[in-house]
Amino acid sequence: MKCSFCGKEIKPGTGIIFVFKTGKKLNFCSRKCERNMLVLKRKPTKLKWAKKQKS
Repeated sequence: MKCSFCGKEIKPGTGIIFVFKTGKKLNFCSRKCERNMLVLKRKPTKLKWAKKQKS
């Protein structure tokens, strides 16, 4: 499983899963990634430390 923000591989039993009311799931490797995407509404392509490429 990969982080929805930075693309880092998440080990089984770790990380955070955020589920929207619509049923869409987002997986995060850390609180840092979760906050950047959901609270601060940042794009991973604009950050140097987030390596996820635009899909």
